[in-house]
Amino acid sequence: MPRIPLSWLAEHVALPAGATAESVAADLVRVGLEEEAIHPAAVSGPLVIGEVVELTPEPQKNGKTINWCRVDVGTYGEPREDGTFAPRGIVCGAHNFEVGHRVVVALPGAVLPGPFPIASRKTYGHVSDGMICSARELGLGEDHDGIIVISRLGLDAEPGTDARELLGLGEEVLEINVTPDRGYCFAMRGVAREYGHSTGAAYTDAGLPGVVTDPAAVSRPAGGGVAVEIADDAPVDGAAGCNRFVAQVVRGVAASGPSPTWMQRRLTQAGMRPISLAVDVTNYVMLDLGQPLHAYDLAQLAEPVVVRRARPDDALTTLDAVARTLHPEDLVITDSPHGAAGARVLGLAGVMGGAETEVSAGTTDLLLEAAHFDPVSVARTARRHRLPSEAAKRFERGVDPQLARVAVARAAALLVEHGGGTVDDAVTDVDRTGPARTLTLPVDLPARLVGVPYTADEVAETLRTIGCTVASGDGADGAGAGAGSGGTLEVTVPSWRPDLQVPVDLVEEVARLRGYDAIPSVLPAAPAGRGLTEGQLARRAVARALAGDGWTQTLSYPFVGAEQHDALGLPADDDRRRALRLANPLADTQPEMRTNLLTTLLETARRNVGRGATDLALYEIGLVTRPLPDAPPAPQLPGAVRPSDEDLARLAAAVPPQPRRVAGFLAGARERAGWWGPGRRADHGDAIAAVRLVAATVGVEVQARADSGHAPWHPGRTARLELADGTLVGHAGELHPEVLARLDLPARSVAFELDLDVLLAAAPGEPLQATPVSTFPVAKEDLAFVVDADVPAGDLMAAVRDGAGDLLEELRVFDVFTGPQVGEGKKSLAFSLRLRAADRTLTAADAAAVREAAVAEAGRRVGAVLRGA
Repeated sequence: MPRIPLSWLAEHVALPAGATAESVAADLVRVGLEEEAIHPAAVSGPLVIGEVVELTPEPQKNGKTINWCRVDVGTYGEPREDGTFAPRGIVCGAHNFEVGHRVVVALPGAVLPGPFPIASRKTYGHVSDGMICSARELGLGEDHDGIIVISRLGLDAEPGTDARELLGLGEEVLEINVTPDRGYCFAMRGVAREYGHSTGAAYTDAGLPGVVTDPAAVSRPAGGGVAVEIADDAPVDGAAGCNRFVAQVVRGVAASGPSPTWMQRRLTQAGMRPISLAVDVTNYVMLDLGQPLHAYDLAQLAEPVVVRRARPDDALTTLDAVARTLHPEDLVITDSPHGAAGARVLGLAGVMGGAETEVSAGTTDLLLEAAHFDPVSVARTARRHRLPSEAAKRFERGVDPQLARVAVARAAALLVEHGGGTVDDAVTDVDRTGPARTLTLPVDLPARLVGVPYTADEVAETLRTIGCTVASGDGADGAGAGAGSGGTLEVTVPSWRPDLQVPVDLVEEVARLRGYDAIPSVLPAAPAGRGLTEGQLARRAVARALAGDGWTQTLSYPFVGAEQHDALGLPADDDRRRALRLANPLADTQPEMRTNLLTTLLETARRNVGRGATDLALYEIGLVTRPLPDAPPAPQLPGAVRPSDEDLARLAAAVPPQPRRVAGFLAGARERAGWWGPGRRADHGDAIAAVRLVAATVGVEVQARADSGHAPWHPGRTARLELADGTLVGHAGELHPEVLARLDLPARSVAFELDLDVLLAAAPGEPLQATPVSTFPVAKEDLAFVVDADVPAGDLMAAVRDGAGDLLEELRVFDVFTGPQVGEGKKSLAFSLRLRAADRTLTAADAAAVREAAVAEAGRRVGAVLRGA
């Protein structure tokens, strides 16, 4: 986000006396520029000008020589009886100043950038009552060993003068949030214009030729400069990658020397690090006007300079010392030091330059470049190579194509002023920009869309304020035009507003500048017959049911990596390893979309366990991505136009299925210990119970079958969950011990994962009918069966339920027992049956009949024997 020093902003627009960052932020928010932060002054406390009146070198045992100084700091010195003030004693290790020099002194109580508080302290046998400051210590540059002598900066001030005001270190800096369509506000020029719109303050457009630049340098005919060719034979989405390229040669300049202190200070305030004169000047002009520039070492260039798309074998080492393989869509700047066959890449257009032609210590001749590049091309290149440079941020939001000559002239003048040298008379300006865009705006459209009765004159006046040329639909001047309901305005948008594409964009400008507070608050009437879909209602019901059962809902990012699949122990041929890979992942370690919900839920559980949570019941409802092995590739669709129906069909065929899942994880105590009892640890039965709760909420019955080979669950404690027709719904049970060990999760933790879409598809289409509540008493029966140890409890329960028939109201397992009492390879399962009739009180004969039928069906299906029989 751009940072705005108020003194810099005041060079473009008239700020009122006493303006603060807070007041400017309040004015800017009225035109849509929100405050991001207010950065306080770089230095607080007493920072004053001092004059060195005594300087005594004192060699030390460590071989270092320090200076014991007496410094006159005016009224900040020690008071004498005669009303004068004694100098302060300060120890300093630098040696680039002498008696009589005026320096910057931080007195006790001052706080320098860092923060670095200053206090009196004893050092080298003296009490140092302050600090004589270097540029680096004040955040003005990188010169740490050189003390600031203000006369070398072209400044003069009496001892005791406030140095914060003199050096601009006491200034607040406003940081604002700029929306993507307002790229012109990434410069002081644009922010100042918006401040003028908000307050009516006088605004001077520094981007206009001749305002602060020599008119001849901007308006003279181009020609005779460095040869430049635009050879973009592979435009992106039909748009040329470059439609203007300005190049200017500056010779004999001290390019690698330091920039002036005021420029370094402003760059630092704006959040950029001063580097050298050439780099600082290009950055300064970019921040001031909004036009990114690049400076090449002219001695390392060979004509012609060519703008083209990258070729398959092109590579580039950028200024950040990273070697990059280029993509055919990348727009690049090249030259030919060895003829056409030896063409080399000099930089990524609009993103970052190359290391071969960067300004070095020996550079004296520069080629300044200011161009206009296609926003889409720059944005794609910046993201492809992960280079969110300051230039790319501006180009991808739209740069004024008419600004290139002004920016180059401004930069050349600053280079000559502060680094010597001369500017070549010849200038290269390859200009392929088209005419300004003209939009037809119905005069009544703003009033119809916004709900405020704007007059035709108000609409035309507002559009002229933002720089548009306005004429009536019949060609007359726009003032007073279109007073009737059918009138139109022909609006030519300014070059710095590429975001104004269609008439509704102009409507937004009218509403913005006329004041959002003028728009009445009218709540629209809610149309009847709309609401949540059946699927949405069911998903919310599932979430409420799990939350009511003591589970906590979580939300995780859907990005995973191959290592997470390894941690779950997924086989190499498992379909869940076939994941959709992201072209530009947030993290290299997680470049894929998740194929199952449990992968990310277990990461959430691990994070909670690592922070001391021992008893967990977590669940998540979310989408997973399951690519098909024979899916066609996704087509590359053009931008800025509606795809054809055929293209949309091809795109839909390439999109992988994304089923919605619900997953849960349990660890630790399911029922905590207390005065009521010892508590109970969560086990696989709790996971299966949660599954049945989800299914019952949706209105579907699921069956649990034993499953011994589905990772990441325990092979002997896993249930396969199916519908009545055998359709797989999911799995539940205890997680594999090795998986828990790899993820640092508690032993015997359990989990479940269900395909919620499958459950919802199986839900009854009609609303569930309420069953009348019987007023007759309940009859109770308990049955304990002995079965083979490998018989699933669910199969036995299903047999008992079917045998009991319609009189069964509730069936649950209340005991599982194994031991010598029931025999080797056997287990005992005890069931509680609750019986009730709707029309009568059940007799003992009725209950006995149900009991006999249940026992018979259990014996027939799974070989169950009534225990004790």
